Amino acid sequence: MTSSLNPDAIIEAVESVINRSDFEPLHAPQFEGNEWKYVKDCLDTGWVSSVGKYVDLFEKMLADYTGTKHAIAVVNGTAALHVSLKLAGVVSDDEVILPAFTFIATANAISYCGAVPHFADIEFSTLGLDPEKLARYLSEITEMKEEGCFNRITGRRIKAVVPMHTFGHPVDLDPLFEVCVKYRLELIEDAAESLGSYYKGKHTGHWGKLSALSFNGNKIITTGGGGAILTNDTILARQAKHITTTAKIAHAWEFVHDQIGYNYRLPNINAALGCAQLENLPEYIRLKRNLAERYANAFADIQGVKFFKEPPNSQSNYWLNVLILDESCASYRDELLAKTNQCGIMTRPAWRLMHQLDMFSQAPRMDLTNSEALSNRLINIPSSPSIVSRTMEVNNG
Repeated sequence: MTSSLNPDAIIEAVESVINRSDFEPLHAPQFEGNEWKYVKDCLDTGWVSSVGKYVDLFEKMLADYTGTKHAIAVVNGTAALHVSLKLAGVVSDDEVILPAFTFIATANAISYCGAVPHFADIEFSTLGLDPEKLARYLSEITEMKEEGCFNRITGRRIKAVVPMHTFGHPVDLDPLFEVCVKYRLELIEDAAESLGSYYKGKHTGHWGKLSALSFNGNKIITTGGGGAILTNDTILARQAKHITTTAKIAHAWEFVHDQIGYNYRLPNINAALGCAQLENLPEYIRLKRNLAERYANAFADIQGVKFFKEPPNSQSNYWLNVLILDESCASYRDELLAKTNQCGIMTRPAWRLMHQLDMFSQAPRMDLTNSEALSNRLINIPSSPSIVSRTMEVNNG
């Protein structure tokens, strides 16, 4: 039986928060600090490509902000994931566990290694990997050998687990870490969306051997494109820097490369943009958490839908705000998406689940009941930090 839901009431609730005068994007970049100054410095000095002071500065600022020992800037978040997997020892024909409920980059990076994505389910409280369900599943399908954890069904080694902090909300990391220890699996955090998010008082990125960030144009800070690898392992950090800069041995003029490397370097001009953005990140976080609170209040009394709040023991950056329709109201999702976009409010559904894509349809997977249920009921709504600044100006005016 389908319950009643009023799409117009949902649109009115969003409108009451964003107070727009024109088209409202899902997440727009905000440039109000030293972006022009730092980028102009690159142009004036000619240091716009793979060498320059802003790359080193950006890496230091990222490490300082997240509390990790090392940050290695790269060209995008997918490259960060690819290199993280390689340095964690993922090789061809390994299986890597990841949520079916994720962006395609997570599965693509695994495939770049010649490895096989193995899809796991999520829990509703975090929107991320469910540690308890994963533990039960692994106890049923795996056997431990000297070489590691093996899938008894496929015969392949399961090498790693890649949780993704969905829309900035941290996964329940402690129990997931325990599962990885028990089954001798490398933990690699896909933290592409969680810069500025904390789990039990510590920034995401500390539980994995390596972790990956993204600075795409729609992320909480942007370098245009760009990403970064975080790690507390000095040896891995040195290796990451080496192979992402074509594995070139330092020399004044000779071109000698000691292994197959990747041209994954972040250009100096992009890093300059990132430095300016990082300077304002605490304010962006404050504005976005304020926006989330406004949405939560606006939707508190609307039937058939709830605003998703940060998980227990976490402080989220609320990168993208989330509405979840009641199970009985799932049939309204497409109508809501159509109506909001038609009236100039950009919304979008969850990603198509990975196992529902042709290239991954035959990949191994566990029961995905939660992922499948949630994907039909989730809607992202406008989340730019500028919304709060704009509405404050209107109210003060």
